[in-house]
Amino acid sequence: MDATDPTDPPEKPIDPLEGSELTFLLGMAFQLVLSEFVRRLDVAGYSDLRPMHGLVFQALGTTGSTSTELAEKLSVTKQAAGQIVDDLEERKYVRRLPHPAGGRRKLVVLTDKALRHLTVAGTVLRELEEELNEKLGERGLTMPRAGLAAVIRTMAGEDLPPLRPLW
Repeated sequence: MDATDPTDPPEKPIDPLEGSELTFLLGMAFQLVLSEFVRRLDVAGYSDLRPMHGLVFQALGTTGSTSTELAEKLSVTKQAAGQIVDDLEERKYVRRLPHPAGGRRKLVVLTDKALRHLTVAGTVLRELEEELNEKLGERGLTMPRAGLAAVIRTMAGEDLPPLRPLW
């Protein structure tokens, strides 16, 4: 007869999600975190921006890029990159400057408005991660980060893929 100690805590039931496909879980987690991040940015006054715009800001960085370089970094067509830049320039988040190397090329750079957005976005993301870390308890986000980093390195090594999905 198998006797259990009545003072042992009851076993926690396994969440049915744990049996789901990895891509489903990764996609759902990404969607939930991203949706909450966007919702908080909307509340902070940035409802005119979408996640793709944040990727553009990250790709431009502090030095800027040409539209062609931006298209390569984002894995989009030159035409799509040009349309995104036109839209962000109209909204005063980027501006085009003469390229330091001369010629007809233009350097796309972030404006102060975009830099303020990045500061707010960074704060919102840190707050969201801190809240998740607290809710997850003892191991917090350490375990998911280590696991995801291991999956990425196993599949990609040092050649990290672009953040934007290529489907």
